[in-house]
Amino acid sequence: MTSRIAKGALGFALLATAIGCAPKKEGANANDAAHGTATTETAAIRIDGSSTVYPITEAIAEDYRTAAPEVRVTVGISGTGGGFKKFVASEIDIADASRPIKAEEAAAAKTANIDFIELPIAYDGLTIVVHPENTFVDHLSIEELHKIWAPESGVKLWSEVRAGWPATEMHLYGAGHDSGTFDYFTEVVNGKAQACRSDYTASEDDNVLVQGISGDKGSLGFFGFAYFAENKEKLRAIPIMTDAGPVTPSHETINNGTYKPLSRPVFIYVATTAAARPEVGAFVRYYLDNAPLLVDQVGYVPLPAAIYAAAKTRFESGTAGSVYADHEAAKGKTLEQLYAPAS
Repeated sequence: MTSRIAKGALGFALLATAIGCAPKKEGANANDAAHGTATTETAAIRIDGSSTVYPITEAIAEDYRTAAPEVRVTVGISGTGGGFKKFVASEIDIADASRPIKAEEAAAAKTANIDFIELPIAYDGLTIVVHPENTFVDHLSIEELHKIWAPESGVKLWSEVRAGWPATEMHLYGAGHDSGTFDYFTEVVNGKAQACRSDYTASEDDNVLVQGISGDKGSLGFFGFAYFAENKEKLRAIPIMTDAGPVTPSHETINNGTYKPLSRPVFIYVATTAAARPEVGAFVRYYLDNAPLLVDQVGYVPLPAAIYAAAKTRFESGTAGSVYADHEAAKGKTLEQLYAPAS
């Protein structure tokens, strides 16, 4: 299969990958009319945000193209935070996000009179990687990651992390400050989102990080699991120490929750005004229907069927807002508890 993630490098360089697509034409699906299919040749759907979610959205749009060629979908990569800024400014219809919307972002949307529908689409395992010739790192703990990445960290050598490791320089690579991956990583590792040392190579484009880490024997970096899965021959994933011992990220460990605390759900956010447009409604329905298959194909972990069903219900009912609005109340709860509570 042609690499969809590798195509993201070109998409980022151009700031947006244009993909021609549209809802299915009359006769392609007997349910098209009921699903709000658009027939206009001038409709467009604008998407931007997370580089982690980009491969999923790009895959959905790419496959949608053959069934629906009339609507133009642009998919950009400006990071989760950058995507929400464009979302609040009404520059895009859908925001890709590798974390839930922040309270201040939701408040900005409210001020701008923008309501949104929050839809979980996949599980991701934030993956810690090194150069493949680095064979001395057998695992890392969250405490060791904190020692490396804390704002006050002065760690320069691998030997300063753990006794017995070589006194060679460590070169750090990670997500930029507009990235939801950066927010998630820093909150888990350093206890506060955006709290991090500044002397590392940062990029919102994970392909840039892959290139840097794979060419640097002293490297240590982090990004979404799909980018590691696509580049296994260039990188080595580091197991994370848990109460049960070191756990390596994989489809199985991310899905069953044993790869913790670096597993997380990822999302799309759809403006309610955009959702009312036939072409956007048809695209989002296609997205939710096909996400289980395509999420797996691009290296992420599909959600349980009950969560996709809950997302569809949420979209069809136009349920606006975030289940994470009360951050403390939502902390530690599963997607099933948040989106599909038992009746």
